[in-house]
Amino acid sequence: MSGDTPRRFLVEHLSDFRYQEPAQGSLMVLRLRPREDGGQRVASFSLEIEPAASPVAFADAFGNACHLFNVHRAHEHTAVLSQADVETAPAPDLPNRMGRDAWDALAQIAAPLDHFEFLSPSRFARPSPALAAFTQANGLRRGDDPLSSLLEMSHALHSAFRYAPGSTAVDSPIEHILETGSGVCQDYTHVMIAIARAWGVPSRYVSGYIHREGVPGEQTPEGASHAWAEFLLPDLGWLGIDPTNDTLADHRHVRVAVGRDYADAAPTRGAVFGGGESQLDVRVRVSEDGEPEPRIAPRPERPFMSDATPTPMVPQAGGDQ
Repeated sequence: MSGDTPRRFLVEHLSDFRYQEPAQGSLMVLRLRPREDGGQRVASFSLEIEPAASPVAFADAFGNACHLFNVHRAHEHTAVLSQADVETAPAPDLPNRMGRDAWDALAQIAAPLDHFEFLSPSRFARPSPALAAFTQANGLRRGDDPLSSLLEMSHALHSAFRYAPGSTAVDSPIEHILETGSGVCQDYTHVMIAIARAWGVPSRYVSGYIHREGVPGEQTPEGASHAWAEFLLPDLGWLGIDPTNDTLADHRHVRVAVGRDYADAAPTRGAVFGGGESQLDVRVRVSEDGEPEPRIAPRPERPFMSDATPTPMVPQAGGDQ
């Protein structure tokens, strides 16, 4: 089937949080429902939560479809299963390169007040001495036009880094991949965003999924969610580029959430009251409509959760009690 026609995928995402001891309560925000823009359409979406909870749907500041739920009773684990039937869009037709005035045109549309959040440093995509040393060592600089510069950067990152599952965590700083050369999709994406913002290109993080098809350059494993970046360019709008797989975002990519970096687009994020240490196993299946579902075992991941257990108040000596 041609990549120039819309494709339809079934996506199943299971997140199973297990606690060291019974948690007394938990609160979680989900970003699991795929977006409906950029030519992408959601035919159906469902959520199952255990222990039983009633999620409340809302849209965040970036237009992502979110669900909030809480559990007010003791529980030893929380399982979230999402299922989506999604029609994706092909990659756009692009010129070989943009005009000689493309950087000037970009400066006109990338007004800091209009795109402040996508031009400024963020928690996981920010400048640092390690980033400056990396860009200099690899000759990464603004070229003749924004499009060719970004595509060349994507290829350079794909060549410079080694994809190594488990080498970083969801909250690892970019210094880890810059200093070790090993990381996963969010690390590649955070580095590319940080460099592009320094060039004056509005850049945003995208979380989602990819359907593996054996295309040269693919290195994202089955069973995991995925991440890439989008860049605002004159006459082209937001263009998706996937440095992990050295490709444009195309029919294989299912877009779920966008933000400044991973912290804004994490599939699951929350707080737990008690419970001790938590563990997370994730299983993702992406199959084309009519294709047999792949047999995939759950993968351990580090949960993006905070401990909200109240700290006992200790009276301070010398004050009124």
